[in-house]
Amino acid sequence: MIKFEHVTKTFNAKSGVVHALNDISLKVERGDIYGVIGFSGAGKSTLIRMVNALEKPTSGTVSVNGTDVSSYRRHALRDYRRGVGMIFQHFNLLESKTVYQNIALPLLLEHTPKALVQKRVTELLQFVELEDKADSYPAELSGGQKQRVGIARALATKPSILLCDEATSALDPKTTESILALLKKINRELNVTILMITHQMNVIQQICNKVTVLEHGKIVEQGSVIDVFGSPKNETTKGFVRTVINDQLPEPVKAYLKSYERPQKVFRLRFDGENADNPVMSDAVQVTGASISIICGIVTVLEGKVIGFQTAQITGTEQQIASCVRYLDERGIKRQEVQF
Repeated sequence: MIKFEHVTKTFNAKSGVVHALNDISLKVERGDIYGVIGFSGAGKSTLIRMVNALEKPTSGTVSVNGTDVSSYRRHALRDYRRGVGMIFQHFNLLESKTVYQNIALPLLLEHTPKALVQKRVTELLQFVELEDKADSYPAELSGGQKQRVGIARALATKPSILLCDEATSALDPKTTESILALLKKINRELNVTILMITHQMNVIQQICNKVTVLEHGKIVEQGSVIDVFGSPKNETTKGFVRTVINDQLPEPVKAYLKSYERPQKVFRLRFDGENADNPVMSDAVQVTGASISIICGIVTVLEGKVIGFQTAQITGTEQQIASCVRYLDERGIKRQEVQF
């Protein structure tokens, strides 16, 4: 649905040419909740603003439903933008307008008949659970309620795409969970594809099915959330993942393993799907004769699935260890060798 092809964006600054994005290629399929994560200055905001043509690529193309976004002019661009909603970190509500008036604004700008405006705003107030706040002003609302108003306003024109620019960064953890639940509801019930940028890995963990990691304007890792969380390869990605799945070995444990004199291999193993319910480890011991010691483990939920991670030490003869590793591979256990 959304396709970036070799997109580069440069800006001229006093210090010289700044590469905000460098050769970015990614695809967002219809129905995705796609997360883009990175530190400040990684290029996230520039990337998301290209989808609604607030920024244009220096080179490369951004297309939505097969059409190059930069090809739209005036009226066609306005029509296109009706299908792309956007919500912001700091809500961007008009303080002098009521909740009802803020939500109605995109419809009033299109000269929508009053009866249709009232019908649509009433529907949205119910959808975001703010029916009793129609006549309230933003100053009377909590942060979570303000974001719900922003979301309702973004949905007013019935978009097929929703862009989220750090939508939960200004919210406390409990409110963040409620807003993420609302976004999942929008995706599921309204068939809206969501592209969100964030620096919070727990947001990616809770809501997204795919993720791209940006660093200094470049993609350093991308894929399904399960694969990226399960086997992060880039150091930046590993740092983000550790904020929600911290199964790193303490230094004393590393020192012990390093001094171990018998043949060994230490792996970080991932269990999901059918292999999460089967006694794979005990079977491997019986079949191969190797010994397996669980050093640490953690269970989490990714993409709505329960995923288990275990760091295991496999010992025995070189042949037994190789046989055990083969046995795990044949049963679809994802693994990363732990270096210490």
